[in-house]
Order: sequence, then C-alpha cells, then structure tokens
Amino acid sequence: MSMSIAVSLLLVCALFYGLEMEPKRISIMRQTIENHYIPSSFDNMKIVHFSDVHLGEHFDEKQLRGLVDRINIEHPDIIVFTGDLVDNFHRYGDKRHGAQRLLAQLQATLGKYAVFGNHDRGGGGSGIYQSYMEEAGFTVLVNATRKIRLPNYNEYITISGLDDFLLGTPDIHGTLPVLEPDIFNLLVVHEPDVADQVADYPIDLQLSGHSHGGQVQLPLLGAIYTPPLAKRYVEGMYQIEGTATLNKPMQLYVNRGIGTTELPIRFLSKPEITVLTLKRQ
Repeated sequence: MSMSIAVSLLLVCALFYGLEMEPKRISIMRQTIENHYIPSSFDNMKIVHFSDVHLGEHFDEKQLRGLVDRINIEHPDIIVFTGDLVDNFHRYGDKRHGAQRLLAQLQATLGKYAVFGNHDRGGGGSGIYQSYMEEAGFTVLVNATRKIRLPNYNEYITISGLDDFLLGTPDIHGTLPVLEPDIFNLLVVHEPDVADQVADYPIDLQLSGHSHGGQVQLPLLGAIYTPPLAKRYVEGMYQIEGTATLNKPMQLYVNRGIGTTELPIRFLSKPEITVLTLKRQ
C-alpha cells in the first residue's frame, strides 16, 4: 500500500469517527472541590454540570432523553446548565415542547439552575429561553444571586448567574458585590474567559461552557479554534488568582459541552457531563 493511500484511509477513518462516533460518546468527568468555606452540611454534595446541548439538526430528542437519563443516574443535589440549549430557536420550532418535557424530568434535590448562552440570546431565543427553562423546573439566573440552603440547617452556599457576555447585558458590578468572602460562592456564566473580569470578587468556583473544548483538537496542537471569550480557558480545571486582598483563589471549570455547532463534528474533544463533589476541608 502506498503512503498516499494509507494517509487517505487514515483521514477517511478520522472523519468517520469525528462525524459518526465521538459526538455520541458522552464522557463523565469527575472533580472534587475541596474548600474550607463549604459548610459541613454540604460535604459530599454533588453538582452535575452540563452545557451547550445545541438541540437541532444534529442533536435530537432521542439523544436528549439519553442525556437526561445519564444525568439522573448520578443523583445530583444541584444541576447547573451553562447555556446554549438550542442551536437556533427560530428553526427548532414545534420540537421545543418535547425537549422541554424531557428537561423537566431532570431531578436535583436542591434545585436546577441555568444561565443564558449566546445561542439562547440569538436566533429568536431571547424572548423564549427564560420561560422555557423555568417551565422545565430551572431557575434562570440573569445577573442574580440565590442562596441554596438545606432544610433544617442554618448554613448555605450562594449561586450567582451572569447574562451572556456576547449578546446579553451582563452586570458584574451590580450582581457580585453582595457576595461575602466567608461563604462558598459559585458563579455560573456561559463564557469562560470572563473569569479574569470577576476574579477580584470572592468567588470560589466558576462554571462555564461555550468553548466545546474546541470541538476539534489535534494531537500536540490542541484545539484548532475556539469562539470569542473561550480563547484562554478551553477545557477542564483552572486556578484563577485575583488581584484583590481577599486571599481567596478562584477555581474555574470549563465543560466541553454536549452538542456541536457550525459543523457536526468532534475530534479528541468528547461531549461531557461534569460531576463535581463538594468536600469541606
């Protein structure tokens, strides 16, 4: 076999894998968040984080049903969705109701939370997404902070959500000053590179998506393209040091997302569900 034929076969196999196989192979990434601000009553609590479903032509209700079932297997205490539910709300049309019923089946003992992504603001979604998710049982955080409490306990953690930074109206300085440094504070925002803008606030953990992990990565080179505000932080866990005198470093976790956009291909960037377990130090 000549070298050119071998290379051609390899490229065909890689293309088949990227189009037909990897996009359907959801990986479960597990992280332990150790922090002495986590209340004792929240020790071992489980947060399940998913992002960037991009319902549409290349991710259908059958796949969403499998995603919902897989998340529920984890028995999460808190579910966090970091945006981009539908690839284009205008085109998705009548299929929305079936997907909403499936999202309503997600179970979390302490609540389900979501924020806007850029695709939720664009494509006709801006006037639909919030009520759509709320009817599925999610609290949609738009420049807002909520306390999460356990019944019969005085302790709590906070969860804040900022509007999308590309097409929304995020308000950092109107949302985050209420955060107290001696409380475990979770921030949810679609775009990961926002971390550098919020690191001076007493945030312990930021959860983001948007990057798709590049969607296509090459060995040794990594992601060949990531969207705006996902250039610096692409996937996985990062430690972010603020410049304030809080002495409270922030962790950032970037989820690779579930679906695809632009091109229905993933290569060396599997779809991801993140399971984060809180541990009191």
